[in-house]
Amino acid sequence: MHDKGRITAYQMALMIYPTIYATAVLMVPVITGQYVGRDSWAAPILGSLNGFFTAYVLYKLHKMYPNESLIQYSKHIIGPFLSNILGLFYLFFFLYMCGFILKEYSSFIESSLLPKTPMIAIIGSVVIMASLAITGGVEVLGRAAQLFIPIFILPIPIFTIMLLKDLDPKNVLPILEHGLLPLLKGSAAPQAWFSEVFLISMFLPFLKDPEKGLKWSFISVFAVMLSLVSLNLLTTFLFGEMTASYTFPVFKAVRIISLSDFFEHLEAGIITIWILGAYIKITIFYYALVLGTAQWLNLSDFKPIVLPFGLLISLFAIWEFANLQEQFEFSKFIFPFYVPFMLTVLPTILLIIAKIRTRNTMKKETPRISNY
Repeated sequence: MHDKGRITAYQMALMIYPTIYATAVLMVPVITGQYVGRDSWAAPILGSLNGFFTAYVLYKLHKMYPNESLIQYSKHIIGPFLSNILGLFYLFFFLYMCGFILKEYSSFIESSLLPKTPMIAIIGSVVIMASLAITGGVEVLGRAAQLFIPIFILPIPIFTIMLLKDLDPKNVLPILEHGLLPLLKGSAAPQAWFSEVFLISMFLPFLKDPEKGLKWSFISVFAVMLSLVSLNLLTTFLFGEMTASYTFPVFKAVRIISLSDFFEHLEAGIITIWILGAYIKITIFYYALVLGTAQWLNLSDFKPIVLPFGLLISLFAIWEFANLQEQFEFSKFIFPFYVPFMLTVLPTILLIIAKIRTRNTMKKETPRISNY
């Protein structure tokens, strides 16, 4: 095993929560709002179904191959040749997603906080910090999640309380005004983000309490669903159908907070919170990339390749999209199909093949009863 650290299922859930939520909170309200308007609060509920299903599939595969990640146990299911090709696809996907997350992170920081700072400086700083955490192993990642998640979650209810006087629940009415079809279209983006629970496949072999893995995976998905529904309701109560016209509606909502001319301009607070969540997400995908590469190449240690991959994902972050608008278009039209195919459809196919192979093996091993 390339990492000797151990984490609990609870720590794994704390890592998965921001992995799904940190970037979804920026893009999902806008994308869903363009399809369903004031019904955007319901889209994460439908989207979360894919998260629950993906977690179940990956946990069933883990039960069959408890000490290996998907990169490793795929060779038992589809053979060495096809598993090497599949592993390469997943490694490229992790690399692409690292660049995607870094691009979104740096674009947001540059536009909202540091407009005169070169993007490469923003990207480089977070990559260096993520590299230090990854070098410490999975145990460091679990403890970092335990430390940062309370800071990430607690301020949101506080900001909501400060906005209560500006909220109008009537903005959510009438519910399902245009029927179910727009809601189904609007749920395509959330279900893609929920499929990122796939990353439990990289952490389940390191659990001290693997029997709790599925429970805490479900809890993590449910917590993300509840958070997205709450924030979508908040922005809808505040802006109504205008929500989809803002690039970052949650950021816009915090900006209008004004209490007694004292609590104002709190956008720095929401930026700080989001940076923590985005940092954890970047680190988790980065860790999956270097650990998966070490497993794919049968390396004895993943640490020597951490910094080279840091340089590579920095380049991908610069190359992938010309600007944030192009990334939004990708997230709207390509992301809802590309990500679930990689993170939900392919593992489901692997599970089906594994079940068939296991059943055929059991039939061959069952002794025939003689008629004599």
